[in-house]
Amino acid sequence: MTINVSEIHKHVGEEVELKGWCYNFRSSGKIFFLQFRDGTGRVQVVYSKADLTEDQWAVLESLRLESSVVVRGIVKEDTRAPLGFELEGRFIQAIQIAPEGYPIGKKEHGPDFLLDHRHFWLRAESQWAVMRVRDRIITSTFEWFHENGFVKFDTPILTPTSCEGTTELFEMDYFSDEPDAPSTDSTSSPLASSGNNLISAEPVEASTRKTKAYLAQSGQLYLEAGIMSLGRAFDFGPVFRAEKSKTRRHLTEFWMMDAEATFVEHEGNMAIQEALICRIVQDVLKHCQYELKVLGRDTAPLEKVQAPFVHITHQEAVAKLRAMRSDIGEMDDLGADDETLLTQQYDRPIFLEKYPAAVKAFYMKRDPQDPTRCLNNDLLAPEGYGEIIGGSQREDDYETLMIRIREHNLDPKPFEWYVDLRRYGSVPHSGFGYGLERIVAWLCGLHHVRETIPFPRLMNRLTP
Repeated sequence: MTINVSEIHKHVGEEVELKGWCYNFRSSGKIFFLQFRDGTGRVQVVYSKADLTEDQWAVLESLRLESSVVVRGIVKEDTRAPLGFELEGRFIQAIQIAPEGYPIGKKEHGPDFLLDHRHFWLRAESQWAVMRVRDRIITSTFEWFHENGFVKFDTPILTPTSCEGTTELFEMDYFSDEPDAPSTDSTSSPLASSGNNLISAEPVEASTRKTKAYLAQSGQLYLEAGIMSLGRAFDFGPVFRAEKSKTRRHLTEFWMMDAEATFVEHEGNMAIQEALICRIVQDVLKHCQYELKVLGRDTAPLEKVQAPFVHITHQEAVAKLRAMRSDIGEMDDLGADDETLLTQQYDRPIFLEKYPAAVKAFYMKRDPQDPTRCLNNDLLAPEGYGEIIGGSQREDDYETLMIRIREHNLDPKPFEWYVDLRRYGSVPHSGFGYGLERIVAWLCGLHHVRETIPFPRLMNRLTP
């Protein structure tokens, strides 16, 4: 019977077959210990020379790291094993014997070497664990949204503008306006009197005007169009930012989830974010205990992530940070050091809300109690991990939105369709976006986001 390692606990005392890879081994000459993995988990297979033919034992001795194999054996309970089980080996078949010199050995390797060999580093148990936690976060996100009336809505990656200007976007020189039609005047053609069906022996090149296009940094604006049809919607996919940043929290290409909902205002928007994050953390703690153990993650701080989260206004945060000797200004966004200082004061996430409107995006609605502030929030993860979500109530009045576009010195033409949403059936609405890699880093206890995505793209890294 062929099974996965993850199912091994169901087959104690039975002979099973596993297909996968040899990630380590050692031999005493009479006993061979094979460390086996198959993508679902890892288990030790113990072979006795006395139980095998000479040919079978020769196969074992020919193995090298990362050789692919088929193994068969009897499932035995073993409390010393990570999974609590091991296999008493009865059969071994080599699918492919890897050559000597697997690049990632047992010695310590620097981050650049590991990133250069990312295609192999992904096989390490720590990276296996990170990818499974990442998958669980994505799964929980989809489940929670579908349980709460949100529809998956796909927004474009190629856009004519961005949510907040184009200074940090990747520009593409590809699209063009409709070309001017070439002349079809028959008198201009040297073949016009020949009876030939061709109009001209040489093509007449059409004149074109290039249209700027950009790789998207958010699907938010398009998602706002979607909710005017669907009520509640979310997207999920890769986005791109061309900022020249080398911090541990930034990637050039990353995955983002955006969500929007009609008839939801500022407080309701934060309640949705809170419920989603609570669900994600609970699901990771429930389904990824082994993975978190592999990563050495202390789960006690995660177990404290429960509603209600802490709420602090930007003004209050500035005062707190200044008392801790930060040099933050009244109009400044929080830097990474400021976020770390603030989040270390609390054992649960912090809603940092109502930033100065003058330094925030044009689409954020102003606070009616203080028009110098907007109805926005950042959600900061504890333990120094900082911002994982940004959101706001959106401006829903047509005239006000046009004023904001002019105040931000934006070209109104690319936003004509977006402003149209306020002309026909506008309603109060709000939304937010999370950065997947930042949430993965937080829940896995990782220092740098480069380990949270299969193949990180940084300003100085495009390979492998």
